[in-house]
Amino acid sequence: MKKAASKRSGGKTAQSKKLVPATRAPAPVDQVSLIADLRTLIQSARQRIATVANSTTTLLFWNVGRRLLKENLPQGRAAYGKQILATVSQELMAEFGTGFSYTALTRMARFAGWMTDDRILASLSQELSWSHFVELLPIKDPLARDFYAEMCRIERWDVRTLRLKIDGMLFQRTALSRKPKSVIASELAQLRDGHMTPDIVFRDPYLLDLLGLTGAYSERDLESAILREIEGVLLELGTGFAFVARQKRMSVGKDDFHLDLLFFHRRLRRLIAVELKLESFQPAHVGQMELYLRWLDKHERAPGEEAPIGLILCASADAEQVELLELDAKSIRVSEYLTELPPLPLLRARLHQAIEHAREQAVRRLPNPERRR
Repeated sequence: MKKAASKRSGGKTAQSKKLVPATRAPAPVDQVSLIADLRTLIQSARQRIATVANSTTTLLFWNVGRRLLKENLPQGRAAYGKQILATVSQELMAEFGTGFSYTALTRMARFAGWMTDDRILASLSQELSWSHFVELLPIKDPLARDFYAEMCRIERWDVRTLRLKIDGMLFQRTALSRKPKSVIASELAQLRDGHMTPDIVFRDPYLLDLLGLTGAYSERDLESAILREIEGVLLELGTGFAFVARQKRMSVGKDDFHLDLLFFHRRLRRLIAVELKLESFQPAHVGQMELYLRWLDKHERAPGEEAPIGLILCASADAEQVELLELDAKSIRVSEYLTELPPLPLLRARLHQAIEHAREQAVRRLPNPERRR
């Protein structure tokens, strides 16, 4: 009996042991994933802190400049104003450091004199640092300055890139710069609202000295060099361009045609057909490009996209010929390319002359004399 009881007892004990759940070992920590998540959190927080700090600094300097302008110190009081400003800067530097030197204060006043719209300031200060604004202040043309500021905001240029764009006279090479000033101001207002036009995107001339082409070369050499240096070329073309195809085949009837280069522009939301010409621009080039654009519009244009635009890149172009052809209505642009840069003063003079000529022609086309004012 005792043995039976013992067996029954032993059976119970064995059964009860089976009911006790086994303790599971903790799952191993995925350290790689953990560190990646923490790194993302830290970097995101630092970015937000930097953005707030930059914006706050810019707003502070703007308010300082506005206060100085209220006293008319930097502009209207001549020697007396300069003396007062020098005293103020010494007091501020003693307490807050060299960031409030005489030169810095005059720069803040110039900044406040330029930036008179609170809404524009609020928008730009979220993306541009004070160092960006320091680069922009020396630009004398207010429309050019506004252009660089907005493009810097949209394309998120760092200070070095902004400096390169200014030195490369980007604004003077845009189609926009050749428009009447009222049109430029209107298109910049549209740009602030997120609408980019072809006049802002396209340039003339394009600076392609990075291709390293010297002496005699063919159109195929030019095309190959562009693809070889595609990263630098896209930087010159502008943010938003994406390479699509080389020697794009187009079958029309019994003939095949080949477009040199095909791009897509994300902000314009349209295909950009590019034809390369070693010779000077010829009116016959227009008919060829029109054929390409109609084929692309029929066979390659996706739903939601705008109609394709053509760009004829040539060694030189006669401004009067281009003007008479009224190519804007045909969505065709003609631009020169430079594989060797001329001296900077010569390039600057040439661009300013082209801008003035284009603006004069635009004013002459106005139907109502009252609109010329």
